[in-house]
Amino acid sequence: MVTKSCCIYSTGVLSILILIAGIALVLSQVFPNILYNRIKQEIVLKNGTDAFEIWQDPPPPVYIQFYFFNLTNPDEVLAGERPAVLQLGPYTYREYRPMENVRFLENGTKVVAVNPKTYVFEPNMTNGSEDDLIRTANIPAMTVMEKFADHSFISRFISDYMKGVGIGLFVTYTVRDLLWGYQDPLLHALQTFDHSLDDNFGLFYKMNGTGDGEYVFFTGEDNYQDFARVDLWNDESSLKWWSTDECNMINGTNGAAFHPVITKKETLYMFSSDLCRSLYALYEQEVNVKGIPGYRFVPPSEVFANLTVNPANAGFCVPAGNCLGSGLLNISACKQGAPIIMSSPHFYQADEKFAKDIFGMNPKKEDHETTIDINPLTGIVIRAAKRLQVNVYLEKITAFSQTGDIKTLVYPIMFLNESVVIDEDSAKKLRAVVDMGNVVINIPFIVIGLGILMGVVFLVLMCRQRSTPAERQPLLTS
Repeated sequence: MVTKSCCIYSTGVLSILILIAGIALVLSQVFPNILYNRIKQEIVLKNGTDAFEIWQDPPPPVYIQFYFFNLTNPDEVLAGERPAVLQLGPYTYREYRPMENVRFLENGTKVVAVNPKTYVFEPNMTNGSEDDLIRTANIPAMTVMEKFADHSFISRFISDYMKGVGIGLFVTYTVRDLLWGYQDPLLHALQTFDHSLDDNFGLFYKMNGTGDGEYVFFTGEDNYQDFARVDLWNDESSLKWWSTDECNMINGTNGAAFHPVITKKETLYMFSSDLCRSLYALYEQEVNVKGIPGYRFVPPSEVFANLTVNPANAGFCVPAGNCLGSGLLNISACKQGAPIIMSSPHFYQADEKFAKDIFGMNPKKEDHETTIDINPLTGIVIRAAKRLQVNVYLEKITAFSQTGDIKTLVYPIMFLNESVVIDEDSAKKLRAVVDMGNVVINIPFIVIGLGILMGVVFLVLMCRQRSTPAERQPLLTS
């Protein structure tokens, strides 16, 4: 009887001790810290690691879709009416983007690489063909007219030449030509006076099979938060196009990889050579992609807000003080003076006037927002969509009759959707890592559950002991 009671009370004491141990493990975060430290040690750009292989040659297929805006009323626009455009596309290309010429520096704490991108047309994923004709703004002509607008003699000479050969403010070319390049007649004529001038123009001219420069990345060896962060771009630690040091900073990664153990409160910084600047994204919501949990980060509207909304953007007003409305970025300084304005597709998150100036604009969050879905444990991108629109600044230039009576406006040329979704093989491996991580993180709760179970057993045994009748003593003894 005594032995039985001791066993019962021992079970009760043990259940309490296990509960205390489990609660202590939860509060001290021992197992999560063990897991995170292990992940931090393994997510490093070093030969032989999975992280390096994924970074060097990403297995998920990347696709880039181009949507062009075809102008339907050029004569009316030159007369001062609102442009009416028709969206055509998508014209889809598979994008290959391996890291090449990789070499390590400073005892493996930094790595140098170039990132050439090759585009292969995907007719089965395209609505139309590369031979589709697009009527759009004549960017080379507008660039030349803006450059010589204040030079009366030169502008008159150029204007007369344009009239003679029939060069106007709008042109019609194929999708292939507009993307990958064509010989522009005006640039070709000007090449006679400036032999260094390239007479070819294309939105992605010389960008198929080439990189955007040499990068130096941190490997994450010294600090996990520096994983894949850009240290230098083309041997420079900062940019030179903007008017403040803050705007010229090169911050974050190149957007293809992020450090592990990401929290919802973090601000993720990225450098985009397409935009000639750094930007950031904030947490929006939890997502799930192919059974993998993720956090969705999006660039807030403040990133491209004008000076009155976000004073930190003052440096992006070029020349200094020449600020556009919210949602636009003038990148002419880094595009050889071409009056190129970047925005989100259909002027999403821009001032309403820009969308109202163009008939055919219909901004939608789900179609036109840039999003990045990241697995927070590993920092691996499981789904992303970079959406940008290329626009050109159009205005009436008195010295050039080709501009007619056009209203000053930001005219959309095309927008792109560069997207990726994790492939099935990579998803399977990542799910295994996430499942193992969940097991490790939940060990303290398993301990607590065991303590509760033993507590239930203790209560049952106590109840049974109390309900058992005491042994009867005999009335007569011999």
